[in-house]
Amino acid sequence: MTAHVSKVRSLYKRILLLHRFLPIDLRALGDQYVKEEFRRHKSASPKEVAAFMVEWENYKATLQTQVLDASGRVAPRSQLGSALPEAMFQDFQNEQIGQLYELMLESTKPNRQFDIQE
Repeated sequence: MTAHVSKVRSLYKRILLLHRFLPIDLRALGDQYVKEEFRRHKSASPKEVAAFMVEWENYKATLQTQVLDASGRVAPRSQLGSALPEAMFQDFQNEQIGQLYELMLESTKPNRQFDIQE
């Protein structure tokens, strides 16, 4: 159990560290989303936790590659993220699809909720 908690905490901290290389508004949005999702899954079933960890490990790996490709500077928006395969949506609950849609809207609109200046 302690090893699992350590692994979750390490993944969480690494993702927040990688978010430091995002544009400031995307960093704020991403940090909030990560914190909410990790908090929400504290009481999830072992099956849900396993899928959760796989997907967040994939996110970390993708973001880490994109950040390294940006060579230490803030990664341009055009080089961030990746498309979700359509087949993946079949495994999502309606609530998860709604969350993804809201996240997509917030991250692509010109006047974001997070109007933060550096």
